[in-house]
Amino acid sequence: MPNPTTVLRATAVALAVALAVTACGAGSRTAAQSATQVACDIPAPPQPVTVNVLAYNSSAIDPFTNTMVKSCTKSGVTLNHEPIDFGGQVQKTTATLAGDSGTYDIVETYSYVVPQYASQQKLQPLDDLVAEFDQEYALSDINADMRKALSYDGKLYGLPMQAQMYVMAYRKDVLDALGVAPPTTFAELRDVAAKIQQAGEIEYPVALPLLASADISTAYDAALGSLGVDYVDATAMRPNFDRPEAAKAFEELRSLLPFMDPEVTTFDQPRVQQQMYNGSAAIAIMFSGRMNDLSQPTNSRFATQFAFAPPPSVAGGDTLYNVLSVDGWSIPTNTKVDKALLFEMIASAVSVDASRASVPAAFPAREGIVTPESSPYAAAAQQSIGKAPPAEPYPWTARIGNDTRSVVADVITGAVPVAEGTARMQEIATEILAEYQP
Repeated sequence: MPNPTTVLRATAVALAVALAVTACGAGSRTAAQSATQVACDIPAPPQPVTVNVLAYNSSAIDPFTNTMVKSCTKSGVTLNHEPIDFGGQVQKTTATLAGDSGTYDIVETYSYVVPQYASQQKLQPLDDLVAEFDQEYALSDINADMRKALSYDGKLYGLPMQAQMYVMAYRKDVLDALGVAPPTTFAELRDVAAKIQQAGEIEYPVALPLLASADISTAYDAALGSLGVDYVDATAMRPNFDRPEAAKAFEELRSLLPFMDPEVTTFDQPRVQQQMYNGSAAIAIMFSGRMNDLSQPTNSRFATQFAFAPPPSVAGGDTLYNVLSVDGWSIPTNTKVDKALLFEMIASAVSVDASRASVPAAFPAREGIVTPESSPYAAAAQQSIGKAPPAEPYPWTARIGNDTRSVVADVITGAVPVAEGTARMQEIATEILAEYQP
């Protein structure tokens, strides 16, 4: 059996080859009225049906959500979607999947959490429905590697809509004036940031989403992954937080604090966008789905000065400070609505027409939709996706990330020493893994 790490690393590279790329929170700049009308050939139900959709707002997700709501509200079916940020979606997903019945009938999911929910039988396997509706919605054209990313134990639990990876946005005018190139390592990032500070116009030139209640654990995972280490040695079933790289990941992230706003652990991705919009930061690293907003002149007077590059590696090498996440639609096991009806809705939301309309805001899952010329950041995203750390497609991954998040925040802010923090994380992860031992 091939090593799972090798397989997932190959998957990331395969995605880069298979998709000529364009391209998570409130802060969307994609208006609901821009939703595309596509074919949604659902049968009229015998009684009126209300379908509640849970999906966070971002410029990359909104095109798919808005298109589904607009196109499938018909023939006695009403789709409801309320605006929500990413943290809210995480909480509501946990709540709606917890009991025998839930509030939501369609939920936006992503590759990080699918193994956990699938292993708990909280999501409906979709393979039979894909086979039934493949021809009608051309589902075979959805990238195979993205389908694998939303699968668990050989079954599909999420219908892919798009992928996101980290991209670095920077003020080209600021870097050009200083005669410096976009940084490719954290050491270079510190050097460039120090020069920007010394120039005297931008006090805190680096912006990262390090929200202590959400994004900070993703940032730590990205740093650890760039150093070549996973949360867990899946073969030995042992956490890796006692390895030197676990401490180094903290040290490297902390080394950027002098160049970031002191309130950085309260900043999610929309707040980072705002720093770039108003010129209080010159370099930002966040998910690709946030980049199209930066390129819009209506959002910032600096729009024409923003340029894009792959994120840097933490300490050199081919694996970047990066996260590859595949977003998709899932059907909760506990919904009372006909699952075939729901599947046709999510299939319409990732149809050929819907996927085309999502560009350039999103990185659609369908083959051949996007070219490198589709957006200003397409080339950067294309390079980034092939150099992401391998995913960890196991049910314990999300649990470890969630349960160690407060420790990560305490270490990065300096409230807890690095050695004490990594020891705590090792203990937490060891307890979680014990539940999965044969």
